[in-house]
Parts: sequence; structure tokens; C-alpha cells
Amino acid sequence: MRKYIFLFLFAILFGQRDIPNRFVLRTAQNDSSTQDGLTSNVVAEIKFQGDSLVWLGTGRGLAIFDGHSMYTYQSATDTLSNGATTLTIPSGGISAISVMGDSLFAAIATDDGTIQMGGGLVFSSNAQDTNGIQWEYLSQPVDQQADTLVPFGQGYFYQLPVTVPQANVTYDASFHSNNGNKYVWITSWAGGLRRYDLTNKVWANVPLPQDNQVYLSTCESDSFDVVAGKSILRNYYLNPRDPLDGGNHNHKAFSVLAYGDTIWAGTANGINRGIIIDEVVDNVSYRCVNWDHYSYPEDGLSGNFVVSIAKQYWNGMVTVWASTVNAEDPGEQRGLSYTRDGGETWNAVLLGERVYNVTAQDSLVLASTSNGLWKSLDGENWACFSPAIDKTYLSMEQILSNIVYTSALDLRDSTMLWVGTPDGVAYTGDLHGESWVIHRAEYDSSEVYAYPNPFSPYNHNQLENDGYVRFHLGTVVNNIIQVTVYNFAMEKVYSYSHDKRTDVGAIKWNGRDEAGGVVSNGVYFINLNYASQNSSPKNHWTKLILVK
Repeated sequence: MRKYIFLFLFAILFGQRDIPNRFVLRTAQNDSSTQDGLTSNVVAEIKFQGDSLVWLGTGRGLAIFDGHSMYTYQSATDTLSNGATTLTIPSGGISAISVMGDSLFAAIATDDGTIQMGGGLVFSSNAQDTNGIQWEYLSQPVDQQADTLVPFGQGYFYQLPVTVPQANVTYDASFHSNNGNKYVWITSWAGGLRRYDLTNKVWANVPLPQDNQVYLSTCESDSFDVVAGKSILRNYYLNPRDPLDGGNHNHKAFSVLAYGDTIWAGTANGINRGIIIDEVVDNVSYRCVNWDHYSYPEDGLSGNFVVSIAKQYWNGMVTVWASTVNAEDPGEQRGLSYTRDGGETWNAVLLGERVYNVTAQDSLVLASTSNGLWKSLDGENWACFSPAIDKTYLSMEQILSNIVYTSALDLRDSTMLWVGTPDGVAYTGDLHGESWVIHRAEYDSSEVYAYPNPFSPYNHNQLENDGYVRFHLGTVVNNIIQVTVYNFAMEKVYSYSHDKRTDVGAIKWNGRDEAGGVVSNGVYFINLNYASQNSSPKNHWTKLILVK
């Protein structure tokens, strides 16, 4: 079951009003490393930086909104070596972004044709540089074949080396500054939990508790045995294989959050709370972690697969939220788990909801799910936003999906709520979500086309129990758009009129005929009647393949 969850999560990646503009990125004309607009409608990461920058992780690369325009970084065409400097981003989906001050860290996910793999990472210490961002490329962290005994904390631990990027995809990252030390923590599924020292540019493998351990210390000397002059973590072996193969689900890391002296790591076997300790023993400096391990059913989590973690600080209280997916144990449920006492007790809400991401700001908690974006002011009572529609007069923009992959609340000037979906990104200044500004990939601004094509009403753009194909029209200068669908025999199967003055949303079709039944597989011809210039309306044709 856990394998199928992993494959599904990986599949997420492949596939106008202005906000305050106090920072202006160079225009695309002056920056050959970017191109205008989005290149993918799949948006799974949203992070803010500086006064007005918004970074987006999409299914086809890293995008940025500068408060006025949207850009996407060009994909690198050459193979990059570890530590190389680049102006472009390696090709692939962006699976994780972390921002701290001027620094930005992003992970790339790709595949080798048959299996998912980590495509490496990029880092910049000056991601707001208007003269062009210099990225440092880091290869996907792997172990050497001989790395069976590795250092951490006050000694060493044994591990199964992960020597390839296959099944070693970085799904989360968290910048962390503590006692003058700066790190990036990442979770890389088969690669486990790792820490990158930004000063010394060194990766460290971080041991997490085994499935049967509720506590693991890498700081206490009595946790180690001395063997051949080396202190080795007692009765411990880091192994991300399945338990039937001698491994541990808790070594398959997926989500991470670090702040102060605390780190939380979500895995395929629950969630781990670590206390980071910097200490000096015999004039030697150690950075170690003491872990507590929480899982279903012993500790009250709704499910054992923890895919997202967020911290909420409100009224002097810290609440940690964890998005969970049911794995393989009977009784597990999808939902949202939370603790207000550092992990000692857990409660669950939104049971049954597939929660992709959770974020919190002051009293507001936002849960991004397969059924939309949920909000709560107390953690107990929840309301769901309607799918994003731009209701601006004469607009024809709409997110054709109930799914929200991620959300973020921008409080840098006026309040702005952002959502990332499989059908684009949207933002609104209204926390009731009555009207949105929407950005989507535009493949040809002047052409008339259907998207997706081929189209499946059971798999594409699922919105309120229907699937939709969208019709791109280019420039429309009149108010009435007549849509007529014909089958291959040129028999009319469906038609409707869209009046821009009163109707809102996209020009679309749900694959149904006049009687409401889903039409048969085959080729359909779409006639779109409207005026594209200062002339009378005329017919515009496009062809669509429908496959159920």
C-alpha cells in the first residue's frame, strides 16, 4: 500500500490585478534564464520571499511572481556536476522549496522512464538578486557503497547505503538556523532524513528511530557501545526497506519542519519530534538529536503516513499540524492530526479527507485537500472554499479542479491568500474566496484549441462530480460566445451560449450530451462562434478526441 501512495504523490508533480509591487524582477527580455508565464498548470509549492516575491514549484520547473508578472526559469540543457554554478534550473518538477532571508533551496524530481528519482537540488544565497540569480547545483545526495558505518552525534551508526537517485526523491526541505549554525534539512524517501551544512557544504545522514522505538538518543553516551575504539549506536541499523525485508517504514522520510532547537520529521510510520543539542565533550563539538517517535494507533495519529507538517503559534501556544494518509494498518484514516503539548497527546480532525498540505497563520489553519481548501479558526470547526473563479466583469478564468495541492497566506502588505492546484495558481485578497486572480500556462495565446486533448471526462479536470475540457479562444471582443459540439458524423450533441456580462468561469464542456449522458469515445468537432477582431462574430473550429 505504501508503494502506491508514494507513486500517487510523485504523479502530482508531472503533469489580472496586481498585488503591491515593491520589488520588480528584471523583465524576461533582459533575462535569458527565464521565460514569460507558467509552463505547467500543476502547482504544488508556494513560498514567499522579500517584499513581494512569490516562488512556485510547478510540474515543469521553478516559477516566480514578482508582484506584477509571472516567469518560469529555463531548464538546463547540459548535465551539471555537483557544486556547479548555473543560471538555469535542471529539468523536472519542483518537489520542495524552502526560503530563509535571501536564501532559497529547491529540489527537482524526475524519472528514468520507469522509476521516480531525485534530480538534484539548487541553492542560492541571494535569490533576490535583480542582476541574475546564481544557483549552485547539488547532486541528489547518495551514499558511497562502503558507507555502512557513518558518523552522527557522539558516535557512529550502521546503515544500508542508498547509492542511487532512484526512489530517492526529495519531497520536503526546511532551512534552519540555530546557535549560529545554518542548515537545510531534507526528506528524501529512500534517502531518509539528511542535513546539509551550508557553511562547510557537507551532507550528514540523520538516524531516525526504528519502527519499534519510541525514543532514540544520539546525544547520550550510554546509547553507544564502544567497538574497536569507536562509539557505535547500540542495536541500531538505518534501513529504508520494507519491514519484511528487514527495514523500517520510519526510515522512509517525507516531511520536515525545523525551528529553534526542535525538528519534526514525518515518515511512513508516523511523526518524530527531535530536540537538537549542540554540546562540547572533551573539547569536541557535537550536534546531535534526541528523538521521540509517535505513530498510529498508540499515540492518536489518524494515519501513519505523514505527508506535511506545519507549526501554528497563537495566543502563546504552539500547535503542530500533521497531514496524514492511511497506510496499511487497520483503522488508519486520512485526515489532519495535531498536538498542542509537543507530541504527548494527539487529536484528529477532517477524518476521511485526503490532505496534501497544511499551513497556519495566527488563529487561521488552512488544509489543502482533494476536495478543496478548508479553513478553521479553532481547529475543530471547518469550512471549505469553493473552487477559484475570477468573477471580474468580462473575465473567463476558472480553476477546473476541486483539488488544492497547497496554500499560503501572504501578510507582507495587504492579506493575500494563494492556492496551488493541478489547473493553475490563484490568489485573492478576500478570505471568503468570492473572486480570484488566476494564472495558468498558455500554450499559444492566439490559437483556438481544446485542452487537455485527448480528454477523459472521468479523469481530467474533476470539478463537482464532472470532468471538463477547456477551450482556449485567444482574444474575444464581443460578449456572446456560442459553443456547439458535433460528433464525427457532424450531428450536434451539445450547445450553449456564454454571455461574458452575466456568466463567469471558463469556456468548457463536460463531455455530456443534451440529455446529460456522457458521450461515446471518438472524435468531436467544436464550433466556437465569437468575434476576435473588430468585426462580426465568426466560426472558429477545433477538434477533440474523447476517451473515457
